[in-house]
Amino acid sequence: MALVMRVIVTVAGFIMAFTFGAVVVIRYGFGGDLFAYEEWLLAISIVGFFAGAVLASSRNLHINADILGIVIKDPKLIWWRGTLVLVIELVVILFLFYACYVSLLDDFAFPRLRATPVLRIPFVSWRIAIMCAFGFMALFTSAYLYVHIRKGLGLPLRSETVKEGTK
Repeated sequence: MALVMRVIVTVAGFIMAFTFGAVVVIRYGFGGDLFAYEEWLLAISIVGFFAGAVLASSRNLHINADILGIVIKDPKLIWWRGTLVLVIELVVILFLFYACYVSLLDDFAFPRLRATPVLRIPFVSWRIAIMCAFGFMALFTSAYLYVHIRKGLGLPLRSETVKEGTK
């Protein structure tokens, strides 16, 4: 899955960079317009952005502007702080996942799916992608919380017990 997310982020980045360059050349160089690029580029940028967020979540590389991480020196308090941060992060992500689910229910409540005006791209496709991204982020955050708790309790991880058994 991480490979798929990396490919999505890379392709989305190249498409956005190429599109913005093409828009500048076509609009200002030739006085033309790139037909409805805002609509499909919005979809690509949303999927690319959330795929990048999933990658950050899978590697535990979110931006952390927490001063307590610098101030606290006691290992027990550091562990409790880490646990609290991961629990809050998981609760927020699960709430956003639920909000996406409610949004999808609202979209499917209409007889016809709402869509963009020119290309008729259904809004539901972006919301499904965003909900999947929040689902993956919740999965990775749950895994980090599980590992954090096991390490804090001094319990071995399965990967550590497999390595010890093969030595």
